[in-house]
Amino acid sequence: MGERTPHLDPSARAALVGLTAGHKRAHVIRAVLEGVAFSLRDTFTIFKEMGVSVGNIRLGGGGARSPVWRRIQAEIYGGTIETLGFEEGAAYGAAVLAGVGCGVWPSVDAACEAVVKVASKFIPDETVVRHMTERYQAYRKIYPALRDIA
Repeated sequence: MGERTPHLDPSARAALVGLTAGHKRAHVIRAVLEGVAFSLRDTFTIFKEMGVSVGNIRLGGGGARSPVWRRIQAEIYGGTIETLGFEEGAAYGAAVLAGVGCGVWPSVDAACEAVVKVASKFIPDETVVRHMTERYQAYRKIYPALRDIA
């Protein structure tokens, strides 16, 4: 289905680089999750290049229930992951915005302060973060290398 963020390339295709006969189904699933997180880290990299700071990384929705997914993201992003106390995600956000529009809260910041609560935090192991940062540097080389041959 291509890539939307940050490359906006509908022709992009997935690749399993370094796959051996010793890898099992779980390795491939983990590799897919890591690939998604590396792609999202690309967005954080662009923010940093633009001088936009990211203060908190918060997860919500069904995927946030997975401890493995939270760990992968924390290790790849290199920071604490906060899980929100609700799963509704977009619907919850729409309700908060409606509350601001109706005057329940004076601003989006005030509304979030009142109703968005962090349920848990995951702090990654710095040794793993360093390893995943090395893997991310390799990942950044893969997309341009494969783009012209896919």
